[in-house]
Amino acid sequence: MSTPTPTPGAWPWSPGAGPCTAAEGVHYLVGRSEEVLAVLPVAPADRASAAALPPWRAVEYTASRTLLRALLREIGEDLRGGPVAARPGGRPYLPGRPDLGVSLSHSGGWVAAAVGGNSGVGVDVQTPAPVGDRLLRLCCSPGDAEALTALPEDSRRREFAWIFTVQEACVKAVGAGLSGRPWNVPVALGQRTGEWTGERTDGRAGERAETWGRVSWCAPRDRHPVPVGCAWTEPSAVPTGGRR
Repeated sequence: MSTPTPTPGAWPWSPGAGPCTAAEGVHYLVGRSEEVLAVLPVAPADRASAAALPPWRAVEYTASRTLLRALLREIGEDLRGGPVAARPGGRPYLPGRPDLGVSLSHSGGWVAAAVGGNSGVGVDVQTPAPVGDRLLRLCCSPGDAEALTALPEDSRRREFAWIFTVQEACVKAVGAGLSGRPWNVPVALGQRTGEWTGERTDGRAGERAETWGRVSWCAPRDRHPVPVGCAWTEPSAVPTGGRR
């Protein structure tokens, strides 16, 4: 699996910060909310939808959707002001474009957006935060949890964030939230690419799990100043529910 590479084309802020291609037909973009809103136009539909939100939420809402629209323009799929809608579970989608999977994320002043052609896609950005032993042991292998515990606080926060962004991105790609059990996605300390085949079950005794199929993922550790994970399903597998 190749390392994500920049998508050709000019970009309005710092060099190297433009769109990346994670796989054929899968693109993502990461930026600071304040930079996105300073240099890119906010669609009237997004501004109107954000008007009733608290100020901090309105910034996340408009910045993430503005970034998604910019990414779509870069890959030749300009919405031209068309809506970015959300399903009941919060997952964004593009009305009239069922062939495109989209995903949004925000954390601590950063936003991310991803698009997958004929694929489900998930993206997650995380600013490093304190993490307790219980969460480490839930999300990591015993060996990695022990290794993370031994790291200095700043390094432990950052390394765990790289792991958890991938786990979140994978369950987003299949349209699941916590029902996808992101902590069960195997991601090793320092791992940059991988695959996951998840199972869906409602937890009832005797209920047979349903597999989601193969999900590929990348953690572009040398590309971004903040932990980001991007995941995508095989083509022709755009989910309709679940999370962003």
